[in-house]
Amino acid sequence: MIDTIDNYTPKSEFLKTMLERGFIHQCTDAQALDKRLQSEIIPAYIGFDCTASSLHVGSLVQIMMLRHLQKSGHKPIALMGGGTTKIGDPSGKDESRQILTHDMINQNMNGIKGVFEKYLDFGENATDAIMPDNADWLDKLEYVDFLRDVGPHFTINRMLTFESVKLRLDRENPLTFLEFNYMILQAYDFLELQRRVGCAMQMGGSDQWGNIINGVELNRRMDRKEVYGLTTPLITLASGAKMGKTATGAIWLNEDKCSSYDFWQFWRNTADADVGRFLALFTELPMDEVNRLAALEGQEINEAKKILANEATTLLHGADAAAKAEETAKKAFEDRSLGADLPTIEVSKSDLEAGIAVSDLYITAGLGNSKGEVRRLIKGGGAKLNDEKITDGEMSVSLDQLNDQGSIKLSAGKKRHILVVPK
Repeated sequence: MIDTIDNYTPKSEFLKTMLERGFIHQCTDAQALDKRLQSEIIPAYIGFDCTASSLHVGSLVQIMMLRHLQKSGHKPIALMGGGTTKIGDPSGKDESRQILTHDMINQNMNGIKGVFEKYLDFGENATDAIMPDNADWLDKLEYVDFLRDVGPHFTINRMLTFESVKLRLDRENPLTFLEFNYMILQAYDFLELQRRVGCAMQMGGSDQWGNIINGVELNRRMDRKEVYGLTTPLITLASGAKMGKTATGAIWLNEDKCSSYDFWQFWRNTADADVGRFLALFTELPMDEVNRLAALEGQEINEAKKILANEATTLLHGADAAAKAEETAKKAFEDRSLGADLPTIEVSKSDLEAGIAVSDLYITAGLGNSKGEVRRLIKGGGAKLNDEKITDGEMSVSLDQLNDQGSIKLSAGKKRHILVVPK
């Protein structure tokens, strides 16, 4: 078993695409996998736990992998973690996750499912995507029998070498027995999917490598089946920050948690150094065009960022939403007009009649996390009300500031704007 693809040139469409666009970090037995991808339809899965009612942009790498898999003639499996969410994956976590109720998990799952229909084709054909729930088999396990059959294939010695475990122990943070079982259940998911639908590959982020290897080995030991693992590199911003996190929180994929405008704007704000990499990962533009756009410099790189924003937003929200977001941004930033489609928040009319401290309003609007942060923004000249600089950090905002459209436009820097509407 090898864990690199550096010295191998794949021939299958899927692995060539993955390598060319920067998706591959590690791969088990790349040559054997490549041969199977050329000769048969490979079902492959990625698991998604239901810890929130929406996935965020950090999950897009995995979703795009499933999309490329299907477009290259194979079968994607988006596995819902209705069972494993009850435990919580310790990978990359300093602390234990909150234990969610059955109802909370089901609500989150329902919120997540819709996103996949934007990227994958579901149905009954050989290459159509499926979306099983691991609760279907994990909830039915007879625990003692399960431990007798599966437990002997895992050693504590090996499990203690995994980064997810070492991280907790090195920082003297507790790792519960419940979480310690997660890696066994994830390996069992791979075994179960192999038995049910012939799944031959698990994909995921680099933090899942140990868990994926467990599943590969469990399939070999229990069923003598050769299956494969493929991981993506950790996707961070050029600044070193985690992908998908901003000053105002995560960039969610569900429209009710993040508007198509905010989603578009996230990509438009990409750092110059990230443009080429993100065009390769998060759009389907040909690589010749990606490389051309990535080579642009100065003001021209901004056009590449708009293309990135339009392509990524079109995949998730549709071409109309992308065009509308671009037009709104143009009005708000280039034409300096209001931009009626800017994100809005509603504030009590009575509160505005009485007057709201500007720092409190900025915090309510999500344009600042604390009064101190808002004061620094004002002092630096980055805070504007109806496109006019705010110079008085103690000012009160009231109905007197309503513009002709019946709203108040707040700005934080050149790229973050929101409309305050009385209700």
